[in-house]
Amino acid sequence: MNADPRTLGWLGRALTHELGAVQQYLAQAVLADLWGEQALAQQLRREADEELQHAQRLMERLLLLGVAPAAGPLAPARLGRQVDELLRANRQLELEAVRLYQEALMHARRVRDVDGEALMQALLQDEIAHLAAVETLLVNVNGAHQS
Repeated sequence: MNADPRTLGWLGRALTHELGAVQQYLAQAVLADLWGEQALAQQLRREADEELQHAQRLMERLLLLGVAPAAGPLAPARLGRQVDELLRANRQLELEAVRLYQEALMHARRVRDVDGEALMQALLQDEIAHLAAVETLLVNVNGAHQS
């Protein structure tokens, strides 16, 4: 199959982002465990699992296009010294994902890549939901600290 090079670029950027998100959420889960925040650690592991599923879907798409998946270098995990710092880092990560998938979706529509459009739309919706969940957690944590 002959794939549009720009489409492959979007898929590669998305794969790099998702694997970076897995790294960040797992590192934060370990940190939360060390802090004794088991509920938060479990939630962060669930987020890492969801991001890993995103990476799997992107890899599947690349393989269907006849291309071996290859992510770029991963940025260091963004951590923090307190729960709210972790959550702010995660909000930034999810904002980046939303922007990435919005742009990738527009590209898929421009080149009339129906399957790519469906994938990017689904991933965008997941990331919007992740962002909303992080925002809610951040409000709850900040509210708890102010009480």
